Amino acid sequence: MKESQPKAIFLKDYQAPDYWIDKTNLVFDLHEDYALVTSTLHIRQNEQGEGHPDLVLSGVDMELVSVAIDGRKLAEDEFREGQSELVIPIDRDQFILEVKNRIKPQENTSLEGLYKSNGMFCTQCEAEGFRKITYYLDRPDVMSTFSTQIIADKARYPVLLANGNDVERGELDNGRHWVKWEDPFKKPSYLFALVAGDLESIEDRYTTMSGREVTLRIFTESHNIHKCDHAMVSLKKSMKWDEEVYGREYDLDIFMIVAVDHFNMGAMENKGLNIFNSSCVLASPETATDARYQRIEAIVAHEYFHNWSGNRVTCRDWFQLSLKEGFTVFRDSEFSADMNSRGVKRIEDVAMLRTAQFAEDAGPMSHPVRPESYIEISNFYTVTVYEKGAEVVRMIHSLLGEKDFRKGSDLYFKRHDGQAVTCEDFVKAMEDASGKDLSQFRLWYSQSGTPVLHVSDAYDKASGTYSLTIEQSCPATPGQENKAPFHIPVKLALLDNSGKALSLNEHGDVEQVLDVKQAKETFLFNNLPEKPLPSLLRGFSAPVRLEYAYSKDDLVFLMQHDSDSFNRWDACQRLAMAEINQLVAALARGESKEPDQQLIDAFGHVLADSTLDMAVKTEMLTLPFEAAIAEQSESIQPGLIHKARKQVKQAIAAAHQSQFHQLWKELSQEKPYRPEARDIAERTLKNICLGYMVALNHKEMMDLAKEQYDRSGNMTDRFAALSYVVNAEYQDKPSIDALLSDFLNRYQDDANVMDQWFSVQAGSPQMGTLSHVQSLMEHKLFDATSPNKLRALVGAFAQNMAGFHDSEGEGYQFLADLVIEYDCKNPQLASRLLQPLTRWKKYEPQSRELMKKALESISKVPELSTDVFEVVNKSL
Repeated sequence: MKESQPKAIFLKDYQAPDYWIDKTNLVFDLHEDYALVTSTLHIRQNEQGEGHPDLVLSGVDMELVSVAIDGRKLAEDEFREGQSELVIPIDRDQFILEVKNRIKPQENTSLEGLYKSNGMFCTQCEAEGFRKITYYLDRPDVMSTFSTQIIADKARYPVLLANGNDVERGELDNGRHWVKWEDPFKKPSYLFALVAGDLESIEDRYTTMSGREVTLRIFTESHNIHKCDHAMVSLKKSMKWDEEVYGREYDLDIFMIVAVDHFNMGAMENKGLNIFNSSCVLASPETATDARYQRIEAIVAHEYFHNWSGNRVTCRDWFQLSLKEGFTVFRDSEFSADMNSRGVKRIEDVAMLRTAQFAEDAGPMSHPVRPESYIEISNFYTVTVYEKGAEVVRMIHSLLGEKDFRKGSDLYFKRHDGQAVTCEDFVKAMEDASGKDLSQFRLWYSQSGTPVLHVSDAYDKASGTYSLTIEQSCPATPGQENKAPFHIPVKLALLDNSGKALSLNEHGDVEQVLDVKQAKETFLFNNLPEKPLPSLLRGFSAPVRLEYAYSKDDLVFLMQHDSDSFNRWDACQRLAMAEINQLVAALARGESKEPDQQLIDAFGHVLADSTLDMAVKTEMLTLPFEAAIAEQSESIQPGLIHKARKQVKQAIAAAHQSQFHQLWKELSQEKPYRPEARDIAERTLKNICLGYMVALNHKEMMDLAKEQYDRSGNMTDRFAALSYVVNAEYQDKPSIDALLSDFLNRYQDDANVMDQWFSVQAGSPQMGTLSHVQSLMEHKLFDATSPNKLRALVGAFAQNMAGFHDSEGEGYQFLADLVIEYDCKNPQLASRLLQPLTRWKKYEPQSRELMKKALESISKVPELSTDVFEVVNKSL
């Protein structure tokens, strides 16, 4: 690796800046081969400081033109320019600094700072991209008001956008024009945004709860303008929900969203000017699935909610990232639950958490919700910071209750409006508003790993007393061998032999939240007429692993009777997971074993239950995904996991073929497409039925899928049919090639739909071979500079249990070579592509050694980026 290794940055070393920037005035003169940036900064010394320390500004990849203080141009010997900083000796308490520099956005492949995407200038400044634009105190605790003037060729760039309100514009010679934007609210540089391009927009209005009218605009390229309506509807829903649930009103005269094709992430909450990956904005029934519609709604909401939980109140330093992201993910999750199915939303969130976040907690990159250190902050935009951070906020909500949580959020926003604060400040506001002691709860922010709850019980028939003993532990994680007990809210109900929830106290409550705080403690419930079956961790009330000796009969009982939709689904998952694991073990021994009839019958009962919510039924009928099975395995055996899961699915399909077929026919009535909760539930259930039928590997079932593909009037049904055919074990190659060719011809002009076309092939157990993936990389529609395309193709391949984990390890080395190639182009992307190799120690011996070898080949490359260096170093 590097001879001089990158240094870690530690939370314990945080110090406030020596200087503050009260005003930031920016002028961008945009040209085709460069951009001239002039920044005028009104700076004052931190009143807590002593003397006049040097002013140290961050900056990379730029050409310095001039530096001036209070109107006087500095000579070259009056400042020092290093590789990543500008150092200026200072002799006064406050001053105006002017810096002029040139940058080359057209050469910026990292997609950080100011870059060009499809001929359009745009920015991405979180976390540390602003230092690629101009020299600055590029840290979140330096908050400033911004004014931005943009100058560009009017024909090429008729639309010029930045944060705040459009206050002035004019024409210049040679066909150039300018627009000036002013943002009256203080913000750190990571929230700065600029867009210049040939764009069209749709426009709407929203009247806030206080009667202010806000202009809403969504910008995209002209050929996509008809795909913005759903995003606009989602935005208005978000604004209304945030007013009703949190009392938060939008504060500027205009709110804008811009769709960009080349973007490292999903979207960015820049103040008043959100920049989105186009896949998170554009939708029409012909080109977007239900999942895309729901994702757009959720991401639009997430970025809008950041206006308060992230912008008006922001994080003091990047260790506090979950302060804004965890809180906002919780908020957008609750919004989605209110807009769609609350039960299904909770199931989806937990399924992802258990698969991705639990794996991260158990891997080499394990870190607390508030990390103690990092080498590259971009590596900490993780499921731990976001999704586990949201679970921490959810636990506070459970402990305080709806009313006190709202009082706490009101106090937090009032107390810290316009400030850069810490996770501690958020918890303190919740504590002060509710009177609830959260001192032990704070360990969720500082301790890494997934706690394990071991639960046992006993019943004394004579006294009617039921005791529940809960022991908690947390495995060692990097840098944290021993963990103190967490404060864990465990929501439970006790079910009688008919499935009815028993009364737990004199108030008649049938559900209770237990405050588990000790390493081991026992809870007593009195006056119970029979031994109950505990329904534990209802709604997944804490991000923990639960160990309780449920029998198969217990799980079937919970599947049929529990009133908590999450626990009904979880019982289904536990039953299926146990059976799949037994089949994996049998296959490893070279034995033949048939799937358990009790599991098959249980799934039949779910299928036949007409009282079940259709959306919840679909989730219950969905077997655990291969990644979830792998995450719970002590030693991952990819090929055997794939075979065992397929065997269970085929057994369920064979036993209930007629019921699946009948339900599919009932739900296949053609009607106009609506992306609404009930319609989405019907389509999802219909397609899960089709998936089971196709799993039978009969030509007639394949023909049903092709029939659905041909007559479908929406992308959800068409792509589901295509996916099942391509993934089927029964391979009718001419028919599959014909469907893929038809799909390509229909949608080749839509980049986002083509991402699905690449993914479905790379993720197929049959088609997703390394050679096929490599051939797709040569396809005329594959853009190697697009993060979306690489995620769609290479990301899908790396999740393909059958294709990626070949016996020779060629897939691993292919991925390693790609990481090396992209590390010097786009380090963030390279680091994310690397993730599938990081858990190599969890795999069976042959795969383990081959994955390690691939990682080592990356480690031998000189001058790795800090992004990739940190991940490889921690993984090895």
